[in-house]
Amino acid sequence: MTQAFDICIRGGGIVGRTLALLLARERLRVGLVAAPPAASQNDSPATGDVRAYALNAKSRALLESLRCWPDALHATEVLAMQVKGDDGGEVNFSAAELKVPGLTWIVDVPALETQLAEAVRFQPQIELLAAPQAATLTVICEGRTSSTRSELGIDFDVRPYPQTAIAARLSCETAHAQTAYQWFSQGEILAFLPLEGPQGNSVAIVWSVLRERADALLNENAAAFCQQLELASEKRLGRLDLISARSAWPLQSAQARRWAGRHAGGAWVLAGDAAHNVHPLAGQGLNLGLADVATLAEILHGREYWRQVGDEKLLRRYERTRKAELLIMDTAMDGLQGLFSRHGGNWQAARNWGMKGFEHSGLVKQWVARQAMG
Repeated sequence: MTQAFDICIRGGGIVGRTLALLLARERLRVGLVAAPPAASQNDSPATGDVRAYALNAKSRALLESLRCWPDALHATEVLAMQVKGDDGGEVNFSAAELKVPGLTWIVDVPALETQLAEAVRFQPQIELLAAPQAATLTVICEGRTSSTRSELGIDFDVRPYPQTAIAARLSCETAHAQTAYQWFSQGEILAFLPLEGPQGNSVAIVWSVLRERADALLNENAAAFCQQLELASEKRLGRLDLISARSAWPLQSAQARRWAGRHAGGAWVLAGDAAHNVHPLAGQGLNLGLADVATLAEILHGREYWRQVGDEKLLRRYERTRKAELLIMDTAMDGLQGLFSRHGGNWQAARNWGMKGFEHSGLVKQWVARQAMG
């Protein structure tokens, strides 16, 4: 019996909708199990989604090819980045020095989700589903707590970090001037991500704090919370005001042991956070997820005419390719997190000496920056 769909995608977030649009261009019949976007780009951050992602050049090119890149107000180009250690160590990156338009782009999640949802709505090859249906290939993009992954009995190896991430939006006394900031201090990491375009004076924050003090920070009133942030950020952007709700989640490194296989209903494959989680300190989580679906779509595009989309050889090729890149990124993130979480004068001196050396490393620093920019 012919399946109703070539591919059923379970999960309608950014990764799932992007994949649906890529596969629809291949004239494949796609079923997408997705709820409507949680928030419109016009919603107030006080009640809506406060997430913002750093997207690199590869991710931007992918989304632009689908005509889903947000406007300049919702995709702020980062021209400079300053990373500070806890004892004078400092690393600076500049788009001008690297001769690139931008180091990265800070993208407002509700705006991007709205763009993707609109594109899906007008794509006749995609059918929105209330529940999964039979397909030659099922792609699982349900996020880190994927229920389908659990139902299939796929082992998900989790290594918790002793940190909780707190996300929020702030209004700043000083305009951000398209600069992103990051501070490492006493096992905690604070990132300020510029929002609302070149003239903006608001930032999205991701504050990775030690788990034992996360609840206290979340329960503090807005003024006290902002005072703590002003202290942690050395008042770099002056007075801070909280303009959103606060959200939080535990941090972990995780990876599924298998990313592809078969079950009674056909072939399956994992993508995005359903397959892997990394520490957010370099802002690469969504970039990795978008690279997953770009790779999968490319492999399916290049398949021999006689291979179905659920062919085991194709799916193993996808798994090997993506696991190799993830290994490099996860090892780097895990190493940096471990280095900056260690206490003691010797560790502090060593890591700040390393930061100062890296700052003046010339071609090595340029190479690392270009890899991160995609």
